[in-house]
Amino acid sequence: MSPLDPEVRPTGEEIHLPGPTVKPILLAFAITIALVGVTLSWLLTIAGGILAVSIIVAWVGDTRRNIDSLPLEHNSH
Repeated sequence: MSPLDPEVRPTGEEIHLPGPTVKPILLAFAITIALVGVTLSWLLTIAGGILAVSIIVAWVGDTRRNIDSLPLEHNSH
């Protein structure tokens, strides 16, 4: 095997995939509300911005909990 060949994972090793989530769709909706609010009302802009930030915080929190639940020997190469 050449040192330039990529490392191949052993057969049967479990591949971790995150679970399904609706957060990307909600984030797109919140950003759309904020952008529409720019032309219509500053209240919509603020509401969309607050909603977008809260969705991002929840999404990052879910991802951190998901990563923390991985076994210690799991490496992300």
